[in-house]
Amino acid sequence: MPVTRKVRRDHTEVSCCLKYVIFGSNVIFWLIGLLVLAIGFWAWSEKDTFSNLSRLANVALDPAFLLILVGLMTFVIGFTGCVGALRENSCLLAAYAIFLAIILLLEMTAGILGFIFKDWIKAQATGGFQAFIVHYREDPDQQNLIDWIQEDWLQCCGIEGPKDWDKNNYFNCSSREVGSREACGVPFSCCKPKPNEIIKNKQCGYDVRKPGYVSSLRAFLKFAKLVLW
Repeated sequence: MPVTRKVRRDHTEVSCCLKYVIFGSNVIFWLIGLLVLAIGFWAWSEKDTFSNLSRLANVALDPAFLLILVGLMTFVIGFTGCVGALRENSCLLAAYAIFLAIILLLEMTAGILGFIFKDWIKAQATGGFQAFIVHYREDPDQQNLIDWIQEDWLQCCGIEGPKDWDKNNYFNCSSREVGSREACGVPFSCCKPKPNEIIKNKQCGYDVRKPGYVSSLRAFLKFAKLVLW
């Protein structure tokens, strides 16, 4: 009786096409995560956070900390997917799948909770923005973020109006007692830019909330340029 030999074919746990698709896409995510993480640490070093650890008290309000957190998460997820696909390591691929499932679950949960508790979230966002206003001059990253929100994104001046800037020590009307030029004013990002304006007027918000300032026509026109809610 003839003996039939069975040819054993080599096979891998991950198909070749899927392997390199996962590897290539995660290399990009891994590099992006590494870049964002490096930018976050660079921002902290520029603000001298590492030598002045007392600044970590307001770490939740620090945009650089958000960059570090997002960069670290992207780096870890990209690393597990990249190495797991390249080495066909089932443990790393399982961890990669779990990370993606957790992110998807968190996004779905955030969407549902955001719809249900939208009023509470709006109140928390308002309080958070007002906390940014309080620390406006203390952190250049927060300052740039607030200016971008007021000038480019929401085109607003504070949350409820220009009076929100009373919460800041520099723009509070009581600051005029120490001769501050910003007292009873608002940041320049509250002012509407003029057409074809090349250089921004950083002093356009000075004194606009000072009592009696709107009495003159020139002052009124300057105050009318403010973007209010």
